[in-house]
Amino acid sequence: MASPALLVFTIFMFIPLVLTFWYSLNKYSGFGKMQFLGLENYTKIVQDATFWKAAINTVVYTAITVPLGVVLGLSAALLLNRILPARGLFRALFYVPVVISGVASGVIFLRLFDPLTGILNQVAASVGLPTIDWQGNGTAALVSIIIVTTWQGVGFGMVVYLAALQGIPREVYEAGTIDGATGWKRLAHITWPLLAPTTFFLVVYSIIQSFQVFDSVYVLTRGGPGTATTFLVQYAYDEGFNQRRQGYAAAIGVILYVVVLIFTVLQWRLSKTRDEA
Repeated sequence: MASPALLVFTIFMFIPLVLTFWYSLNKYSGFGKMQFLGLENYTKIVQDATFWKAAINTVVYTAITVPLGVVLGLSAALLLNRILPARGLFRALFYVPVVISGVASGVIFLRLFDPLTGILNQVAASVGLPTIDWQGNGTAALVSIIIVTTWQGVGFGMVVYLAALQGIPREVYEAGTIDGATGWKRLAHITWPLLAPTTFFLVVYSIIQSFQVFDSVYVLTRGGPGTATTFLVQYAYDEGFNQRRQGYAAAIGVILYVVVLIFTVLQWRLSKTRDEA
């Protein structure tokens, strides 16, 4: 019964992964024969200033989006866990961005952030505020990507936190109320500690997703201006398909794979330790 799933995994996951490791040891343009280089691609990566710039951009992006996504997801969950009019509708509206493809989201926000015809700059100009060159300024371009990807991810965090909130026994809150835990004290001393496993999962999951961000970046900025919004996946794509250095791109992919694997193993080990405790 497991054979269909194993077959799909082997064809679309395991074999491409093995080929990626093999390509990373070769000079390959995608056409013709490969030239075996050993670890030369990895040696070049260590000396590649653009790679390190992409790595720094990825780390900065992760450091901003992960805490922001957790805070906004928790805030939305706390709000929509209350009895409110049309609560189901608001939950659905928060979750809709999650199911919209990254390309579609990027196209939508590309119209909003366009320096000349974008709605944001038109509104700013109409009220006398300075306009922003969202695509020509490196900082503004990075901020635009953070806005788009955070908008996409808040709904997922909200759903996960909602499930965790609804799993907290009512008796715990009742006991806290008797002891004088209300308002912020209730959140700080009851809700937040009980949500610690959920928060840990979301943080690790968000870090993994942040290191793999690509579609929104590709649509909005293509890594520009310059290398201001070049992330690791974007750089690997550019090297593999634009520069036709697929062996070098594969080496970048292997490094990214190792980083993501470390976070995945960390999540699994710590979750296992917590469950055993």
